[in-house]
Amino acid sequence: MKRSIETHDISWRGFVIRIRYEAQWLGSTGPFSTAHLQVDTLVPERAPLPITETGYRSHFANAADIEADGGPVAFVIAWLDHAAQSQDWKDRTEKARQLTLF
Repeated sequence: MKRSIETHDISWRGFVIRIRYEAQWLGSTGPFSTAHLQVDTLVPERAPLPITETGYRSHFANAADIEADGGPVAFVIAWLDHAAQSQDWKDRTEKARQLTLF
């Protein structure tokens, strides 16, 4: 079986992010098909995102849910936007904006 993996590069809040999406991970099909998303920060390389501290995230989800959200790009952007509302992410971005003397 030939695998079909989509690749999308997006810009989100100053980050360049690569999304790889396999709708039928390991050949799964039907209404409960398992999809695989991989999210990598390209610029800055491996920079943390609100969904990953390492700049890389592997995520499995129902393919129908991803498609219902508008596809892998829309799904990941919504996921990032939602996670960016956390106080931890807000604190991290605020700290990165401020210069420190120590």
